[in-house]
Formats: sequence, C-alpha cells, structure tokens
Amino acid sequence: MFDIDRWQEIFSSIRSNVLRTVLSGFTVALGLFIFIVLFGIGNGIQNTFNTAFAGDAANLIQIFTGKTSIAYQGLQADREVSLNNQSYRTVTETAPEKIEYSSPRYSTNMLVKYGRESGNYSVIGATPDDQQIEERNLVDGRYISERDVKEKHNVAVIGRLIQRDMVRRGSPIGQTLDMNGAMFKIIGVFSDEGGDREERVVVVPISTLQQMKKGSDTLSSILLTYNKDLKPAEAVAFGEDLEREIKAQHKVSPDDEQAVIVVNRAKENETTVQFMFVIAVVVGFIGLGTLIAGIIGISNIMVYIVKERTREIGVRKAIGAKPSSIVGLIIQESVVITVVSGLIGVGIGVLTLRLLGDSLVKYFITDPGVGWGLIAIAFFCLIFAGLIAGFVPAYKASRIKPIEALRNE
Repeated sequence: MFDIDRWQEIFSSIRSNVLRTVLSGFTVALGLFIFIVLFGIGNGIQNTFNTAFAGDAANLIQIFTGKTSIAYQGLQADREVSLNNQSYRTVTETAPEKIEYSSPRYSTNMLVKYGRESGNYSVIGATPDDQQIEERNLVDGRYISERDVKEKHNVAVIGRLIQRDMVRRGSPIGQTLDMNGAMFKIIGVFSDEGGDREERVVVVPISTLQQMKKGSDTLSSILLTYNKDLKPAEAVAFGEDLEREIKAQHKVSPDDEQAVIVVNRAKENETTVQFMFVIAVVVGFIGLGTLIAGIIGISNIMVYIVKERTREIGVRKAIGAKPSSIVGLIIQESVVITVVSGLIGVGIGVLTLRLLGDSLVKYFITDPGVGWGLIAIAFFCLIFAGLIAGFVPAYKASRIKPIEALRNE
C-alpha cells in the first residue's frame, strides 16, 4: 500500500491515459452527484410537510361544533350546537388511556391595556395542558397551573409579540393587564413556532374566562393529543369514537357532518406517511439506479483497462512479477480513481444542495439536504464496487500465461 514505486506506476498510468481515467471517474462522480441531489430533494419535500405542521402537536385532535343539517330525535335542523364543560368531560372519560394531553378552550377578542398601551388581541381560556398541545415555549415566568384553573385566578400568559408591542422594556412578569375592565397579573411570556398570529395571544385559566362571561360553561373547542403509542388507524378510530360520543350527547344525527367537526391529525399523518413512503421508494429506486449505473460503468471500464494492459501484464510476469503484485497494482489504481472521483461527486452534490437552499420552496422543497451518514454509505459502496471491479478482471489477467499475454493484440 505504501510502496513508492507502485504509487509512481499508478500516477504514470493515469497520466498516460487521461481520457480513460476521466471516463472511469466521471461515472463514479456522476452517480454520487445524482444520488445526493435526489435524496436531498426528497428530504426537502419531507421538510416542507414538517414545516406545514409546525406550531401544533403532530398528534392533535380538535373538536368544533356548528349547526345541525339533519333533523334528529324530534329536534329540527339548523340548530346551533355548542360544546360545554360536560362535553369536555365526555371526551376525557371516553378512553383516558388514549389521551396524552387535553384542554377545553374558549376563544374571544378583548381590548387589552398595559399602561398607556392598548390593542385588541385574541384571549384564550385554557388549562395547563394547552402549553404542550400548542407547543408553546416559555420565554419568561411560568404557564397557568391547575390551581389557577381551580381557584379561578386572574392570571395571564402573553405571547412574545404582545410583550414587544406593549411592554417594550423590561420584564412584564408581575405587571398588570386590563382586559375589558378586569385586572390580570402577567405570570409568563411564551414563544410559538406557529407564527406571528400564535404569538399575539393572551392565555388565561378557562374557569376565569368563563366566569367573566357571566358564568357560562360554553366552550369554543376541545383540543387533545392522542397517545403516541397508538397506530395511525387506531388514532383515526379514536377520533371517530369521540365524534360519536359528542353527537350522542348533543342529540345530533350520526350522519350529520356539519354539527360536530373532528379534525384529526392522524388522518393527515396517515396520508402524509403514505405519500412520503411513495416519495422515498421512488427516490430510493432512482438513487440506487444511479449507484448501480456507476458501478456498471466503472466495471466495464476496468475490464477494458485490464484487457488493454494484457501485454504489459505478460511482460511483468515474464520478468518475475507475482500475480498478487499485478492484482494489487490494478486494484489500487481502481480504488484511487474511485475515491478521488467519489470525493468530487460528493463535493459537487453537497455544494449544489447548498446553492439551491430555499430557492425551491415554491415547488414544495424546503432546505434540501442529505445526512453525512447516507453519503458515507453510498461513497463506501462505490469504493467497494471499484475494488471488486478492479479485482475480477485483474485476477483473470494474472492467471494468463506470459506467452499468451504477450501474443495478445
């Protein structure tokens, strides 16, 4: 491996046959380049789907209500259906082992004042689990607690952009907000990856907000996350069970699709998983095809190289060269060409993905890239293929008798 004379022979052979070397290296570099770009684009599509679902839990189920479209059990159609605290208890008691987090929610808009600053903001009544469901990250202070809900405390957690809009300087923790004449103590500030709208929100205990609404127990919606151990089909079935329970409680026809609406992320996840599986299969098939094409290309070229050097091999054997040294020389030359070409292909492929960046967002490709682990696997597969491609014809050639090799045209 570290024989200087052998390395000199290899570089001499490469310099003497530039076109041959370039052609053999090109197939390797092109194979790795296409492989990296294809998988990078595939990952970019997956990133787009992940970004689309950012800001909320991936296992989210949302329950809303509307008006009935079908008369049922003596009740007329076009009847308003409203969720309430009993609806929330029904949901949480249906199958508690299938629920990870849950929170009732009442949403409204209020005039919010802080000192001399004021503005209309979305105010949400919720429970502590709302933080995990909405994936809110605390920047300062704390979130609402079970005690806050139980004792109906006038406390509020504000979004980061409300702090920027109204507080401007210093920490707002311990300061007071005026919301429709009711005073709330600020106990926390949160950020949310869901965007600006999600960060211009005030969160208060659901019980406190309902009390402000003249003691009403009405809810705008119910949010929960299902147990992540559930399979997609089980999660979809769980959402359907919840829908049936809510419809039965409010005397809504099982066939009414407007009165009770359950938005189950499991259905979207199931579709997304199927789509991503198809993308992965297609990209993997094409990527594997390019690697195989590179392997076949370098194999064919190595067969040609060995055949072209048959007379040279005969001379080497005639002057006493051992078959192992001949095989080792050709294999080493093959591996050198493969490694150098592979590194070039990897470099160009990675650079191409870096240059593309987010320029393909309009084609639903976000931040395309490939992990170094996958690149390393593809790279070493080609090196191994180059080694085999050089060994097989070299071994056959080394078995030829010197006189037959010298007669070869």
